[in-house]
Amino acid sequence: LDILNSSLSLNVFILKFNFILLKFFIVISYWINIKEIMPKVTYIEFNGTEHVVNVEKGLTIMEGAVQNNIPGIDADCGGSCACATCHVYVDDDWVDKLPEQSDAEKDMLDFAFETKGTSRLSCQIFLDEDLDGIAVSLPEKQG
Repeated sequence: LDILNSSLSLNVFILKFNFILLKFFIVISYWINIKEIMPKVTYIEFNGTEHVVNVEKGLTIMEGAVQNNIPGIDADCGGSCACATCHVYVDDDWVDKLPEQSDAEKDMLDFAFETKGTSRLSCQIFLDEDLDGIAVSLPEKQG
């Protein structure tokens, strides 16, 4: 009977240990996959402070800023292209990699503060693996 109890205890220990290992590998696998599908975005505040964050693929640059508490993007309309409070200056190296501006975005940029040739509404820039590493600068204030 003692041999049976000790054998049972060992089996229970092995099962618990295997379960812990399985959970560990699931977490590591999830973390690796998340890193692969989360493009990196650099937000540069007007004062020069940089925030480098990973943003989930499919979200907009504006949503990434809001979710990561980046100061300088107000996003008053919540991303519906109905204001200009998510105005950014896209780094020159990335401008040509973005889709064309819609007429609605162009119209809204008329209300933005100090627009430039690289001005975009960050609610209209959807992130994917092609935009991994994109950098945007924030204006002194939002429109």
